[in-house]
Amino acid sequence: MDLPVPSPLKPMLARAEREVPEGDLLYEPKWDGFRCIVFRDGDELVLQSRNQRPLTRYFPELVDPLLEQLPSRCVLDGELVVVGPNGLDFGLLSGRIQPAAKQIALLSGTSPASFVAFDLLAVDERDLRDTPLRDRRELLEEQLADARAPIHLTPVTTDPETARDWFTRFDGAGFDGVVAKPLDGTYVSDKRVQFKVKHHRTVECVVGGYQPHKDGGVGSLLLGLHGGSPRTLRWTGLCSAFSAAKRRTMAAELSTHVVDESAHPWTDSDRPEDGWVPLDCSLVVEVTCENADDGVLRHPARFVRWRPDRTPESCLLDQLDTGAPAEFTEVFGQSDS
Repeated sequence: MDLPVPSPLKPMLARAEREVPEGDLLYEPKWDGFRCIVFRDGDELVLQSRNQRPLTRYFPELVDPLLEQLPSRCVLDGELVVVGPNGLDFGLLSGRIQPAAKQIALLSGTSPASFVAFDLLAVDERDLRDTPLRDRRELLEEQLADARAPIHLTPVTTDPETARDWFTRFDGAGFDGVVAKPLDGTYVSDKRVQFKVKHHRTVECVVGGYQPHKDGGVGSLLLGLHGGSPRTLRWTGLCSAFSAAKRRTMAAELSTHVVDESAHPWTDSDRPEDGWVPLDCSLVVEVTCENADDGVLRHPARFVRWRPDRTPESCLLDQLDTGAPAEFTEVFGQSDS
């Protein structure tokens, strides 16, 4: 490829903020997908991950639409997502990374991906990385004025109140929160010059057991939620990151709740893994977490407090349910999945 912006390229990054910032900023939804930089030079097309790894072979269904809809020579920054019936499905997206060509071809039809563009880094002979974002956005809108599925343009706003409304409503369904970018900012690779505000929801879970820490005490709590029909206690993730003192005291607190594994509701097929201590499932803990896929937390949760006022039966899987906001349909249309 002979583009003004070379491949591979380290993407620009964002640093975490607790609240939506104000200023001369452009706000966007934070998509729950794979970061992807698209390089197109005539008939050549490369999809690159955040870690500068090639993604093109895993998403063959995007090659023709990108060649048809993008300028003949360009570099775009965006996100790969998979649209499901209730929003974006990160689990299906992760499952697209397969070694076998036959499996890749099958999944490209059963769980096809979309590309959501949010920045234009080069077009024709122009390297736009030193161009202010406000101008890059105008050029991006011009270039993708006729974009159609599976290529999409991210919605944006300069109004912080609208951004705060997005943050309130974009909780799950494929939205991580809000990203804020300086309108006069240039594109700086591998630097955290943008801002991201992510959701941290609170969930009450049953403590089904724990994993011992290598240095003694409790390494992580094993969490469960009641769901399904008939209603059963489903494994839903971990709660970890305890101090050394907390690990020891928690082990003592849980010692009276230890049961034999044969008396536990988790079977070999749905229990988390070996090397765990089963508990009687009578304790409820409040935790904070980020995203979940099919009722399983993607990352370990953080301990908030014990909830002796809650019964285990009241800890339901629907705490993780989220509906897609109106903007989801505006961008992707009605999903047929």
